[in-house]
Amino acid sequence: MNDHFYLAGAILMALIGVIHTVLGEVLIFQRMRVKGVVPTKGGEVLRERNVRILWATWHLVTVLGFLVAVVIVHLIRMPAGSVESRLLVVSLIGAMLASSLLVLVGTRGRHPGWAGLLVVALLVGAGAYA
Repeated sequence: MNDHFYLAGAILMALIGVIHTVLGEVLIFQRMRVKGVVPTKGGEVLRERNVRILWATWHLVTVLGFLVAVVIVHLIRMPAGSVESRLLVVSLIGAMLASSLLVLVGTRGRHPGWAGLLVVALLVGAGAYA
């Protein structure tokens, strides 16, 4: 077990979360906001309720990304090789690989998020098996 890999994975996951929120607000939701915090303008394609749930879901992903970072940090405190730590490692690697693949396929590789999520999966794996 190498705690430095875990720590790097957690920091990267938190950084991905911050970038996700900031760029989403600047590049997407700013133009959809009429007034207030929650955007409501969806043009001809989206109704207000669709824009609201899109915004909430966008930020929910960020919150869950921060939670993943906390779980990775928690792995540092767990006994190496315990059933619980192995379950967390396998779950995190699987979730990050699936997320990476989803972003890769969904954006045809044009969104860099897939690479960041893949690196998090690799760092967690390296932390557990180094």
